[in-house]
Amino acid sequence: MSKKSIYQYYNNLAKTYDENRFENTYGKYIDTQERHFLNSFFRNKNYKNILDLGCGTGRLMNFATHGADFSGEMINVAQQKHPKKEFAIGNISKIPFSIQFDCIFCFHVIMHQTKDETLKFLEECSNKLNENGILIFDYPTRKRRKVISEQEDWHASNTFTNCEIFELTKNNWNIKKQNGILLFPIHRFSKKTRNWFLDLDILLCNTFLKNWASYKIVILEKK
Repeated sequence: MSKKSIYQYYNNLAKTYDENRFENTYGKYIDTQERHFLNSFFRNKNYKNILDLGCGTGRLMNFATHGADFSGEMINVAQQKHPKKEFAIGNISKIPFSIQFDCIFCFHVIMHQTKDETLKFLEECSNKLNENGILIFDYPTRKRRKVISEQEDWHASNTFTNCEIFELTKNNWNIKKQNGILLFPIHRFSKKTRNWFLDLDILLCNTFLKNWASYKIVILEKK
């Protein structure tokens, strides 16, 4: 998809995004894993300003104080759901807030970016984070894309290897941790049985098997 097509796609989908993506068994499976990760990470943290970059309709805004997205329609939905949170329209290479953040997290966005755009994203986040600030983002794994057959509606622009993530981040970031998301090919399982595998999936995604998960979440600390 071109950037214009992606923009139109999400604008058109905004009003039904939560229902279409995260109210089915597949979406709930992913949502539960991501929330488990974020709950574990933010436990006992005392951050003042947290940005959900690419917040969409605000699905994960209970973890953030601020939200930004390139889709105005998505922001409208998020604002209605979280009227006390601060939102702005912007993209990941030009964050639309003047304040500094203690933590920025960015889910399901980097998959749409080229390598050069990802580098700009990393530079922008570094500029917007306080000293020793934390950046969290997810990315599709190269190993998984080679093992699992291509999905016809696969709309990501890129995948990454561990080495590529290291090269992109080595100058300005320390890699604190990586975690897997969606190890089992759950879309191939019956809807009635999917939830049976959830706890085991979460457990295995914290082992070396995370390298074969569909996505990996990386935690970076600003140098």
